[in-house]
Order: sequence, then structure tokens, then C-alpha cells
Amino acid sequence: MDTKMLDLLAQRYDSEEKVVTEIIKLEAILNLPKGTEHFVSDLHGEYQAFQHVLRNGSGNVKEKIKDLFQDEFSEAEITEFATLVYYPDEKIPLIKSQFSNRDELNAWYTETIGHMIRLISFASFKYTRSKLRKELPPQFVYIIQELLYKTEEFTSKKDYYSEIVRQIISLGQADKLIAGLAYTTQRLVVDHLHVVGDIYDRGPEPDKIMDALINYHSVDIQWGNHDVLWMGAYAGSKVCLANIIRICARYDNLDIIEDAYGINLRPLLNLAEKYYDSNPKFMPKSDSGEPLSEHERNQISKIQQAIAMIQFKLEMPIIKRRPNFNMSERLLLEKIDYDKMEITIYGKTYPLEHTCFATVNPAQPDQLLEEEQKVIDKLLFSVQHSEKLARHMNFLMKSGNLYLRYNGNLLIHGCIPLDESGNMENMDIDGETYSGRDLLDVFERYLRIAYANPQETDDLATDMVWYLWTGEYSSLFGKREMTTFERYFISDKEAHTERKNPYYYLREKEETCRKILEEFDLNPDQGHIVNGHTPVKERSGESPVKANGKMIVIDGGFSKAYQSDTGIAGYTLLYNSYGMQLVAHKHFHSKEDVLQNGTDVLSVKRLVDKELVRKKVRETNVGKELLQEVAILKSLMSYRYMS
Repeated sequence: MDTKMLDLLAQRYDSEEKVVTEIIKLEAILNLPKGTEHFVSDLHGEYQAFQHVLRNGSGNVKEKIKDLFQDEFSEAEITEFATLVYYPDEKIPLIKSQFSNRDELNAWYTETIGHMIRLISFASFKYTRSKLRKELPPQFVYIIQELLYKTEEFTSKKDYYSEIVRQIISLGQADKLIAGLAYTTQRLVVDHLHVVGDIYDRGPEPDKIMDALINYHSVDIQWGNHDVLWMGAYAGSKVCLANIIRICARYDNLDIIEDAYGINLRPLLNLAEKYYDSNPKFMPKSDSGEPLSEHERNQISKIQQAIAMIQFKLEMPIIKRRPNFNMSERLLLEKIDYDKMEITIYGKTYPLEHTCFATVNPAQPDQLLEEEQKVIDKLLFSVQHSEKLARHMNFLMKSGNLYLRYNGNLLIHGCIPLDESGNMENMDIDGETYSGRDLLDVFERYLRIAYANPQETDDLATDMVWYLWTGEYSSLFGKREMTTFERYFISDKEAHTERKNPYYYLREKEETCRKILEEFDLNPDQGHIVNGHTPVKERSGESPVKANGKMIVIDGGFSKAYQSDTGIAGYTLLYNSYGMQLVAHKHFHSKEDVLQNGTDVLSVKRLVDKELVRKKVRETNVGKELLQEVAILKSLMSYRYMS
């Protein structure tokens, strides 16, 4: 190593003993069992269901409780205690209301604190004491450590430990301590969280999911197509912005735009009221349970029409200036016969219904009205000056990637574009041809360039962000075309078909998955591909585990919009030192249902892959970093203290 760097490092480790101690600590950590990874995907704004899955660790919390207390607790008591760990702030008052006198309550406090301490000890067995200390509630670190490391054989200290608990209760701190221990347990059962794309769109509270992820102890994100759409809007793409507003209107989630992110939609509403009437094809789809009034439905219908027409117009200049996108068939407004009100696409002519072309100039259909231009300019200004949205998008950019190679597995949201023979599809970008891993790398590079230069709106990088949303060779979209226009205006369902990339049937083959793993320099014998994006239709018998276990698809339908097709409410994946388990989730009704009835949302766990030899930290991504640190410290030893 450079001697100047070693001299700087020596300022931190200014004695041989400090270097030796750090090397011993790191070498010991390398031999601990690897921590539990938790994989989730396609959250689509369903904050309440996601929050429950986070709190119960996809069943990991309850498993720990069962393992520890199986000989002491009944099934009902296990459920009651698990609910307390999931929602301590809400559950404690409910439990306290059941006691008629203070002595009974104090006895419950004493017993529960003891159980919580035992659970913390059990859940932290694979961590160092220093790591555990960092996870404890700061105000109770001394107290918890004393209770954690007490030894029953020293009977002379029993009164000491009893007095600690008694004082906690008498000073009114028991509720806070129990809650702190519960939240620590939640963090301990999951060492690291992977979000395999699509936090945004369809559901009502993606902003709350983002806040939860920002505050989570260890997380990474593999961007989904809907996430990139929001990032593109913030980066200056007006066509991405039009898409996110249209989708929010379609799913009755305009509150996300207005209330969560403070973006003023009044100019858009004024435009919509001026040019559009109520239209049955543009009525919002609402899963909120609160029926909209007729006036609200009509208003949202008009907004959706107004922004959809702006979107279709904005797409056209991009398609024309980027012939390598191969999207000329999507110049839809140019393909309309406005006298006959019909369109010819892909060689077939269809009549158009429920049209709303009042702002379209047939001679120049991509031309925005001056009013439309002002509206989209104002919306973009508001988006780029939303402090909360900036915070969320910056976190997405900092914590995310298009794909991730982690502990021998490949995590991708969408697909690796393939041809029918299983070869990596080629795409020409700015005079160069890319495929496979190189294609994903160049997509990500352009996305980061667009994000770093938000003032540009028609450069290649910004256009590429939109292509990631809708392009044929996009690793996030994975279809030949997006038939939004057809779904609005053509009744023939044949026109609605979106042809999938061959990846989606070839991924059933082990040979294909092994080839992809090799493309990303991963061991095809040991690695897996963890995939989201396409809901697994379990109701129809589709399996989320494909290609002899090499492919695991974990989008089972967090979004309520998909659950009638999937039959479940999402898959999640757990990967601990013993292997992988897939967890299916039932529909999440409400937090209140869990608190009152002990209802959980887990269905079944199925073993995906079992480690023949228990995996240690040494074999993980974190282990590689620690090994590098050890090598550097040994270089410092040789340079500074052993010469």
C-alpha cells in the first residue's frame, strides 16, 4: 500500500496492540454465521402490508419465539407475545387495560421484561456484543446489558437484578423498555433488507415506505420500472412526469402528488375542466374502500384525460429523434384517421371509442397547446422543488442500482433481454452495441447522468430514462410495446396484448439461468436469480421457484390490484446461514385486525435451497470487505510495527 495511506491509518491505530486487537476482532467476525437477508419486491405503495412484513421479518420473529418458548407458551400465548413484538406501542395499552389492579400489572411487566431479554439474547446469538450494543435503545443500554449478561449461579446478585426491574417499573419506564426491546428484536432477526424494485405507483402510500426505508438499519434497492419513472420525472423528463400523474389519477392516488409531495395540480385541473368531459374509460380505479362521489370521479376522469394526451404528445419527439429506440409504430397520434376516428397499427385498423382528442392538431399531433406547455412546465418546477421528493429520490439514487450481485446471487427487478434462442439481445446506443450485463451497466450510467443534470430535457440520457420505462430492450420493462393508448381507446382486446421478452418463458429453464449467472460472473452451481416485476399467479398453479431452484420470483402481489389474479398478497424470501426459504403472504386486512385477533398474514414457507455447510460471514459480500480490512491492517503491522 501507499506509505502515506499507511501513515494516515497509523494515526487511528497508534499502537501495535490496537492493530492486533482489530485484526483479532475482524478475523473472529469472519467466522460467525452469516446474517439473515430479507427480500421483498413490488411493494407498490402498500405501506401497511409492507410495514407488517418488516415488523414480523416474514415470520422470522414468530419462529424465534416458537423456538425459544415452545415448551413454556401455548400457541395462543406465542401469538400474543409475537403481536407485542410487532406492535408494542399499540399492544401495551390493550394489555394494560385487562388488569384490574397494580400488582397484576407489575407482575406482567416483570415477566414480560424477562421474556423480552431472553428473546433478545436468543435473536442476537450470531452477532458480536458490540453490534448488539449498537442496536439497543440508547437510553436503556446499561440496564439491558446488565440483564442480558447476568449469570444465575451468582445468587448474591439476584437482588441486584430484581431491583433493576423493580425500579424500571416504579419509575414508569417499563412501557418504553418493552417497546425498545421489541424494536431491537425486529432489527436483530433481519440483518439486511433487499427491495427488488417497484416501491411506487398503484398503492396509496409510497412516501411512507420511502421514509421507512430511509430509517431502516441496512437496506439496498434494485430499481423497478415504476421507481425509475419517478426518478426520471425528478431528473427533468416531462414524459415521465406525465406518466406518474396519469397513473396516480388512474388508481385514485393523486393525494400522493398533492398532499405527500406538495405538488399543485390546480393548473392541470383547470386545463382538464376546459377541454374534457367525463369519460368512462378514464374513471379511477379505487381500492381505498371509500367510494368517490360522482363529482370526484368525473373530475379525476378529466385530469387523467388531460395528462394522458400530454403524455402521448411528449412521447412522439423522443421516438423521432431516437430511431435506435425502434418505436416508430408508437407514433400513435399520427396513425389516426381523425375523420373516420380509426387507427391503423401493426397492419390492422381499429375503430376508436371514448376518444378525447380536443387538444390534438391532426396536422401536427405532437404539438402541445400553449396551455398544456405551461401546465407541464409548472408541474416539473413543482416536482423539482419538492423537498420531500428530493429526499426520497436522492435516497433511491444513493441506495439503488439496476441489479445487484450479493452473496453469490443476482437480484434484478425485470429481466435480462434475450432473443428466442436464449442469447443476450443487442441494442445500439450512440453508435455502440451492448448486451447482457454491459447493457444494464450502460442503462444505469445514463440514468445517473440524467439525474446529475436535471436541467436537460431532451438529451440522450433523459430520453434513455423514459426508454427504461417503456422500451423493447429495457431490462425493467421486458415487453415489445406498452399498450396504454390501446387500452383507453380500442375495445378489441387483441390490441391490448403486450408481447413479453422471451426471457419470461426461457427463465423456466435451468440452462438459461446458469447462462445469465455466468454473464454476471456468478457461480451457476451455487447462485440464484431473485426476480420481481411479474406477479406469480399461484391461483393458476404457477410456481415462484423455477429452473430447478435457480430462479425465484418474489412478486406475488403486494398490490391489491393484482391479488384477484395471484390469489395471494405477495412473496418474500429469507436467506440465512442454513439456506433459503420462500414465504407466501395472505391478504393483509389491517393492523387493528392483528392487534385484536392476532391475525398474521403468513401462509406457507417452502425450502428453496439448503446449505450443505452452514455459510459464514467470510463467504459474503461483507466478508470480502472485512478480509480487505484485515489485509490492510496486516500491511500496517509489517510497515509500522514489525520492521
